[in-house]
Amino acid sequence: MSFVDEFMAFLNKHKVVGLAIAFIMGAAATDLVKAIVNDLVMPVIGVLTPSGDWQAAVFQLGPVKFMAGHFVGALLNFVVIALVVFLLVKFAVKEEEKK
Repeated sequence: MSFVDEFMAFLNKHKVVGLAIAFIMGAAATDLVKAIVNDLVMPVIGVLTPSGDWQAAVFQLGPVKFMAGHFVGALLNFVVIALVVFLLVKFAVKEEEKK
């Protein structure tokens, strides 16, 4: 068995190509989710903040500044990504059970 054949067998056995595709799709989905949160969700929240700029929302307690706007954006990104992953896994499991 040649090196190329062994390498191809390794890729097929461990499904490396599928993993690479999933990784790339995950990175693209992350960018999409960030755009949804930053461009669609956070402007609505921005209306509720005193200055209107949600990213600049800061709570100060003495000398300590809490960057609340940045945290809320990151939290929403995480929640939306977790929801999308949950729905994809739920769909995949349902499809697997049909077989």
